[in-house]
Amino acid sequence: MPILVDTGPIFALADRSDQDHERATRFFENNSELLVVPVTVLPEVAHLLNARLGSEAVRIFAHSLAMGELRVEGITPTDLRRIDELLTQYADSRLDMVDSSVIALAERLDIVQVLTLDWRDFSIVRPRHCPALDILLGYDSAL
Repeated sequence: MPILVDTGPIFALADRSDQDHERATRFFENNSELLVVPVTVLPEVAHLLNARLGSEAVRIFAHSLAMGELRVEGITPTDLRRIDELLTQYADSRLDMVDSSVIALAERLDIVQVLTLDWRDFSIVRPRHCPALDILLGYDSAL
């Protein structure tokens, strides 16, 4: 069963000082499922890597993508309309465009599992294709 991947676990895997590095490392080492990353996540990860870890971390990330360690999934015009709907519907929350794109792709690809550290943001959304997303690694960062 494919798993959609959000920004947080990818960054935590790269940053040994991140509080979630150990959990992310264990997940990636033990996972055998197809990992799908929305194209919208890539610039967010690259920005964080470059700002906090430097250009070599970005190069390593780009290499892992080129080697197929994550399947990159583009967004469609239908996904963009759904992103707009989600941002409008959840305007009072912290849901952002990247999170909305993960949800839109989950719906289109019929994926239920999302690898994220943002339990709060993803738990408030009621996706169209299932009662709730199965959030892997997530916790409420506001606690």
